Amino acid sequence: MRLTAPLRAAAVLLLVGLTWLLANTLFGGDGGSSVRHFFSGASEKPTAAEPRPRRFKCGLSAPCPPKHLAFRLVSGAANVIGPKICLEDKMLMSSVKNNVGRGLNIALVNGVTGELLDTNTFDMWAGDISDLLKFVRPLHEGTLVFVASFDDAATKLNDESRRLFEDLGSTAVKELAFRDSWVFVGAKGIENKSPFEQRMKNSKSSNKYEGWPESLEMDGCIPLRPPLEG
Repeated sequence: MRLTAPLRAAAVLLLVGLTWLLANTLFGGDGGSSVRHFFSGASEKPTAAEPRPRRFKCGLSAPCPPKHLAFRLVSGAANVIGPKICLEDKMLMSSVKNNVGRGLNIALVNGVTGELLDTNTFDMWAGDISDLLKFVRPLHEGTLVFVASFDDAATKLNDESRRLFEDLGSTAVKELAFRDSWVFVGAKGIENKSPFEQRMKNSKSSNKYEGWPESLEMDGCIPLRPPLEG
């Protein structure tokens, strides 16, 4: 009779312990796993963390070959988020740098050395087209031209300005219209049309934003130009 109370207490404790173990096992709790490994004597091997994907210049998925420049262009989103121009992991133009604006955002780069020459923004809604012409006309042979649109990039464009961009390798500028999204990389003296160009037409039926198409993003590798002889 004296052993009845201790035996009952032990039985209750055993029942509670088994219930807790069963619940953790059924619901996948860490405690159940730990108890099982404790009683079985097995050690749980730590799960190896998945390696982080490598990050290359300007966020490219792969490195550029030698003597190539890594770049990424992002056009503005509606009239809210400004464009970005990245070259060799350096942000040339962005809202953070406070050097972008409505219209055309342009960075000029030396095609031989990859050195930044100049940046500027041109308002194509209320600005003066002559400012853009003065900027683009005197470009030297081999100069790389990076362009990213923001809001409206076309209203002020005239025949001469469109022709200047065509001479830099653009095929889309001829039809570029009000609030189209546009990203482009060209070069002074290019022999063929540039492979680095995207345009998203402003269309009520397909616009991502109310009154604007979606932002464009383009990246790639541009070969450096050999130094000019003489």
